[in-house]
Amino acid sequence: MAVARRKGNEIKTKGISLMVPKTTRESIISLEGHITGLKRDMHSLKTNDLVHIHADLEKLGGKIDKIYWVLLATVGAVVLQLVQLVI
Repeated sequence: MAVARRKGNEIKTKGISLMVPKTTRESIISLEGHITGLKRDMHSLKTNDLVHIHADLEKLGGKIDKIYWVLLATVGAVVLQLVQLVI
């Protein structure tokens, strides 16, 4: 099934053809359908994607903490070696 690009305020129907609203009422109904679709998409993004992003950021935060501690331990070891050379 071919997907046609929508231009302006065309109404997508079940088939391949597109309808163009002829009256103000049809245009308003078309816009309400677009708004309803956008609300549904926003709700989906808020509920599903943000939960996954939050979980991924928590995992990433743990990895960054591990890297930070390894780097801190390495710097501490280098400082101890330099102090031993000076003494």
